[in-house]
Amino acid sequence: MILETAEPFFFPGKPKQPGCLLIHGFTGTPKEMRWMGEYLAREGYSVMGIRLTGHATRPQDMIRARYTDWLASVEDGYHLLRGAAEKIFLAGLSMGGTLSLTFAADFPVAGVVAMSTPYELPPDPRRYLLKPLSLFVPYLEKTKIPGEGWFDKDAWKTHVSYPKNPTRSIAELFPLLEKMRAALPRVHAPTLLIHSKDDPYVSPKNMPKIYDALGSEDKTMKWVAGGGHVITREPTKEEVFQAAAAFIRRVSEADA
Repeated sequence: MILETAEPFFFPGKPKQPGCLLIHGFTGTPKEMRWMGEYLAREGYSVMGIRLTGHATRPQDMIRARYTDWLASVEDGYHLLRGAAEKIFLAGLSMGGTLSLTFAADFPVAGVVAMSTPYELPPDPRRYLLKPLSLFVPYLEKTKIPGEGWFDKDAWKTHVSYPKNPTRSIAELFPLLEKMRAALPRVHAPTLLIHSKDDPYVSPKNMPKIYDALGSEDKTMKWVAGGGHVITREPTKEEVFQAAAAFIRRVSEADA
């Protein structure tokens, strides 16, 4: 059963307009992308917010998922949305941005909006212990202080995600990020990177690293401030939505 308010969503757009595939983050749900989806739908685009395998149900469901399953979720959403729009833009938050960039290296996409996206995780030799550790410690705490790092406390109170990180799932982030780093030079679609200077979870230092590795000649970095990691639900959201919509409009008009 999918958690209440965390369901996938689809908003049909105007004829001949591109589609936007929205991809949430690690342990998150489609809800963290819904406000963005509603904004883009008002712009006339067909919008689909997908649910990644093992998310938005029970934490134990996520333990069984592998990063290849998450990439397959993106591929499924892409082909579904192709039924409503010929050209598809990807917009992903955090791990959703990682998946978007990785996917864009191998599939024809019109453009990518990657938000709060990691290039790498901080070096930690304990990463190699995660798989055996997960047999005895299935979950790790996210933070000692609930809501820490959020600027909009009301948005945090209605945010839906798993309260703990499945240990086995954390181990999947490392091969996924390795795959993304290898794929970046092959990403030639126009790309907009957005990151908060106040992100407490994914260091802002990650965005320039992604930018430098991208193969696209049409690539832009945008900084926002006054919001934490989930910039699609923080006070940064309107600035983020406007930037994404302007990017999609510019690229679409250039291809027309």
